Amino acid sequence: MSIETRPLHPTIGAAMTGIDARRPQTREEVAAVEAGMDRHAVLVLPGQDLTDEQQLAFTRNFGPLQEGANTTLTATTLRLGAAFADVSNLDKNNERLQRDDRRRMAALGNRLWHSDATFRVVPARYSLLSGRIVTTDGGNTEFADMRAAYDALDAATKAEIEDLVCEHSLIYSRGQLGFTDFTDEERHRMRPVLHRLVRTHPVTGRKSLLLSAHIGAIVGWPRPEAMAFVRDLMEHATQPQFVYVHRWTRNDLVIWDNRQTMHRVRRFDDLNIVRDMRRTTTMSEGPTVAQQAA
Repeated sequence: MSIETRPLHPTIGAAMTGIDARRPQTREEVAAVEAGMDRHAVLVLPGQDLTDEQQLAFTRNFGPLQEGANTTLTATTLRLGAAFADVSNLDKNNERLQRDDRRRMAALGNRLWHSDATFRVVPARYSLLSGRIVTTDGGNTEFADMRAAYDALDAATKAEIEDLVCEHSLIYSRGQLGFTDFTDEERHRMRPVLHRLVRTHPVTGRKSLLLSAHIGAIVGWPRPEAMAFVRDLMEHATQPQFVYVHRWTRNDLVIWDNRQTMHRVRRFDDLNIVRDMRRTTTMSEGPTVAQQAA
């Protein structure tokens, strides 16, 4: 079967057919996916009825795995191994999480606009999310094109932000929702890291905004001024013309390039409806900026 790509939005997102993620990929198939990602930033591969092992094998085609997403918060309700981010609403017994479950409280941060793993020194390259059990009543995932958002800024703003560096931490994003229940060990593990506000894609050369709910400061700025400015940029970058909305069908595999996008999940009735989504992630090329001494 030939590989075909159909755009889903004027600037971001495309459906790709002709790839079977369940089997080993040829170099040509891997190159086709990467070319599609460079152009569209988000690819939807429908009909991918994957096992965990198949998802891991497919993910490894695109770089080293970014592990440990499930261990950032201390928890006892995890279902999946270190190579997966369990973004379901299920505990280790496959029962729905209770309303006050600590993992559920922290996971509500996924409803904020963010880019995966910017709270790490080396942030994410690709995220691959497999829809094992989906809901059509809410639970859409929205993707913002940070390239188009950058392009639409005026020249003065582009000049102002060119060399800015921001602090990122899970503590900042969860704190926006009032979740502050962290242990001392977790606070140490989540201490802020630094990332450029503007980054350049290593293949296409396009500039994009590196925005995320994980931002809690701009280096050298008073915090209130920094957060007001970040809020303005977030509002700009998430205007409808920059956003692709993905409505899930079962066995969709959605891949996005965190170097070019932000995303968020929309609210659904997670107390009564099961949603089983499993994410694997690859690491980007390296830090976006040198880190401060510990």
